[in-house]
Amino acid sequence: MAKPRKRDLTEAERAREEDERRRRRARRAAIYNRARFRGLQVDPEINFYPEVAHREPGDTNVARGPFDLHPWVTFISAGLLIAFVGLTLVFSEHAEVVFEATLDGINDTFGWFYILSANIFVLAVAFFAFSRYGKIRIGGPNAKPEFSRPAWYAMLISAGMGIGLMFWSVAEPIFHLDAPAPMFGVEPGSAQAGSAALATTFYHWGLHPWSIYALVALALSFFAFNRGLPLTFRSVFYPLLGPRIYGGWGNAIDILTVLATVAGLATSLGLGVGQAAAGLNALFGWPQDTGFQVLLIAVITGVAVISVLAGLDGGVKRLSQLNIVLAGVFMVFLLAVGPAVFIFQAFVQSLGFYVSSLPQLAFWSEAFVDTDWQGGWTVFYWGWWISWSPFVGMFIARVSKGRTVREFVLGVVGFPSILSFFWMSVFGGTALNLQRSGVRDVSAAVSENVATALFDMLRAFPFTTVASVVAVLLIVSFFVTSSDSGSLVVDHLTSGGKIDSPVTQRAFWAVIEGALAAVLLIGGGLTALQTAAVATGLPFAVVLLVLTWSLRRAFHEELDLLEAHYDAQIFRSRHGALLDHLKREEGESTAPPADDSAWTEDAGTERAAGPADEDEEGAP
Repeated sequence: MAKPRKRDLTEAERAREEDERRRRRARRAAIYNRARFRGLQVDPEINFYPEVAHREPGDTNVARGPFDLHPWVTFISAGLLIAFVGLTLVFSEHAEVVFEATLDGINDTFGWFYILSANIFVLAVAFFAFSRYGKIRIGGPNAKPEFSRPAWYAMLISAGMGIGLMFWSVAEPIFHLDAPAPMFGVEPGSAQAGSAALATTFYHWGLHPWSIYALVALALSFFAFNRGLPLTFRSVFYPLLGPRIYGGWGNAIDILTVLATVAGLATSLGLGVGQAAAGLNALFGWPQDTGFQVLLIAVITGVAVISVLAGLDGGVKRLSQLNIVLAGVFMVFLLAVGPAVFIFQAFVQSLGFYVSSLPQLAFWSEAFVDTDWQGGWTVFYWGWWISWSPFVGMFIARVSKGRTVREFVLGVVGFPSILSFFWMSVFGGTALNLQRSGVRDVSAAVSENVATALFDMLRAFPFTTVASVVAVLLIVSFFVTSSDSGSLVVDHLTSGGKIDSPVTQRAFWAVIEGALAAVLLIGGGLTALQTAAVATGLPFAVVLLVLTWSLRRAFHEELDLLEAHYDAQIFRSRHGALLDHLKREEGESTAPPADDSAWTEDAGTERAAGPADEDEEGAP
């Protein structure tokens, strides 16, 4: 019997390496040669739905002078926001009482709904990533990423939680040390309370918020890049509403999205300016009162407008990279001068405690205890993250073309969560160590003014002035990035997804965001900021639940389409209308080749592009 022919492994390896080099060159070329971004524009390369193929982003806009607006979305959204600002200023004496009553009512009545919804979002994202849907690639089987991974991660972190990480990294663990969540049943100030404090902070800044962002971003990017619909929130509901997304239902969805986005941004900007004022007070003795904070908002918003005019490449991208550099230097400094060994021990121990207690913690809703702890923490956070999700999700969607669903989820959820955990361990762990060892009473500073917590902690270490300057610069930079990114998103929504809307509109929305943050500070301070996030997040949580079902239907359709490609008859029977439309548009024959081997070869090429590219890109 003849011996089987021995394969030339050297030649095969050489071919594999050459193919890998070709893929790397293609990825670099896609990043280097892409058009510069001036906004969140997406020029669809396909028209997947024939019945709306004639529609263009912004085709019903009203263009007058320096504005190009979707009339219904813009005027109703802006009118409601301006009316809110006016009423709050006129009735400022009563505004705080109204805000507090609203916040208490939502916490008491709908706290359980927030808890349940957030867990559904986490499970949905995990299902999409690790099921057969994970191989779907945003932009199609052969799409390439438009940003390198370092630039992508930098924009994720800066847009996702920049200001919040600075504001709460010291204050929240100290709060939980002094008043632990009742679920843990531990003594305040004890070692067990320290572990519970960091684990609770991880819970509020980890998998749940980033899963909410990932869900929204995944839906927006898929319908824009894989279905050719405008990059607006209404597009996500096409499987349920069909062409009606261009009518009243779509307008209502986008209006609610604008309101939620602006409220979430105003909450973050209000927190950030309070901390910046505290830093300037520590450095130069400047005042911290509301009037000075409003002045700071005006100045920093002006800087944000300049960044908006510079565009995504010149503004947000560069600021995001600056944020990461400054944040990295700041964190390394604290590791160098602080209790480094304790920080690493606290990170590992608290991470394990978080993972082990997560199932119970995630579903705990104070049903059998008479406390209001959760309303001031978890419910506020979930409302804040949900109201922020359109802004962060749309921004992430725009910069995530070319990633598979699995890579997308691991990148958007995994990397930022781990980084957030470590950041909280460095700053929160240092504060806990100072407090429990008696070196500095950080708790007293937190009780007096939560915005001063970070700067009070820095007084325990050398180079206090330099560190405080870096902290203030980082807060301002995060402020500008959030305002810049948010105005891009809101402008995109209110222009109907217009490819190139006038930059004056973005400046207008940046000013509105700053004005709302200022008015909330005048009308009720931190309580007003929390109310804005929780009140707008509640109806939007319902929208996200419907979005989850719509995205699952779209993913199922996508896999059906790809798999049917391997059987010409099934493909033709299920998608004949689409093929006929493409044939009329492109004048090309869509009949499957008579030779089955040719069809299989073509299909095999498309199939290979999915898993091969997935391994090639890999998860972070």
